[in-house]
Amino acid sequence: MVATRLEACADHRDLARTHAHVLRFHLLRASFHWNALIRCYLRLGRPRASLSLYAQMCRSGATRDRYTLPLAVKAAALLFAFASGVQLHCTAVKLGLACHEFTESGLISLYAKAGLFGSAAKVFDQSAHRKLGSWNAIISGLTQGGRLREAMNAFVELRRSGLVPDDVTMVTLASACGGLGDIDLAEQVHKCLLQAGRSGRLEVTLSNSLIDMYAKCGRTDLARKVFVRMSRRDVSSWTSMIMSLAVQGEESTALDVFQEMQVDGVRPNQVTFVAVLSACAHGGLVDEGMNYLEAMTKEFNLVPTVAHYGCIVDMLGKLGQLEQARTVVETMPMEANAVVWGTLLGACEKHANVEVGEWAAKNLLDLEPWNDGVYVVLSNIYAEAKNWREVERIRKLMKDRRVAKAPGYSSSST
Repeated sequence: MVATRLEACADHRDLARTHAHVLRFHLLRASFHWNALIRCYLRLGRPRASLSLYAQMCRSGATRDRYTLPLAVKAAALLFAFASGVQLHCTAVKLGLACHEFTESGLISLYAKAGLFGSAAKVFDQSAHRKLGSWNAIISGLTQGGRLREAMNAFVELRRSGLVPDDVTMVTLASACGGLGDIDLAEQVHKCLLQAGRSGRLEVTLSNSLIDMYAKCGRTDLARKVFVRMSRRDVSSWTSMIMSLAVQGEESTALDVFQEMQVDGVRPNQVTFVAVLSACAHGGLVDEGMNYLEAMTKEFNLVPTVAHYGCIVDMLGKLGQLEQARTVVETMPMEANAVVWGTLLGACEKHANVEVGEWAAKNLLDLEPWNDGVYVVLSNIYAEAKNWREVERIRKLMKDRRVAKAPGYSSSST
């Protein structure tokens, strides 16, 4: 009864009411009930509450079983609470649960997320009977950590083990191939999928990953083939195709696909508009970009985020319209982040705009005082403007801060 009510919780308010009911009537009697409550908080994006509940469960004396530890490990990973993760690993070993499939894969993911690939590999290597979940965890961890060749090698070992990869494996593998930009590997992955008895028709998530993979390899023609052959496309399919075309310099086609998306009756989301505005930024399509930003709120009832305004700043900056870009930053309804300030500063370097460049540099250093690259860019801006006094001041400042990277200009080279 308790578990059924928890699974039915659709939002935080439902969960709070059910949790209060559980506490009031002392219904947390068995591990099953604790697990259900912890899982529910995780499902609704409350990992901190999940980990807190796990601690309460420990204090209550309830038995932690093979389902409890994976939930707690997942919560710790989501919170980047790696010290808690190590404690959970020790607990799992003590309780004899460390080799359980879900605990094992959770620990591998947690260590990989922390960049502790040695620890992740140790958990993986100590497993006597590796299940697919552990293979997926190590391949995913290596991919997310940028160790793409190692991820590919792990996949080869998976195939040799006799296990059959699932959709999770192949989505991760496609991501690794895209990161490598290796078109030969990418085509092998695609062929592997088709040979797995899928009759040329792939699940939406897999097809989306192939679109992204081919685009990162610079082959939007192959990405488009996958897209066209899809029997069903979701918003991510359209967004992936638009972004793929945008980053490869096919801005006009990207915007055409956006129009097709609306004709097809698929409603764009905020990520879609990041792709659309990126296309406008790459193509210098200022009027279109401004119109799409306005359409977000007026036509689609979507609230622009800092990422959308960042695209507008990038678009204006590329064309040297730096005062307009500054106005966008000053009037946007949220504080600019380091990406926006860095984009603006880079545009100022390209167009040798000292005034806006100084403003952007100051604000970027306020957010990232350790970012020595700001001084290099600022020095280059001063050098382009032949303001050698400021160049020397920045050089001295960089020397005092022991910045290794030297500015790209000097008065003697002009």
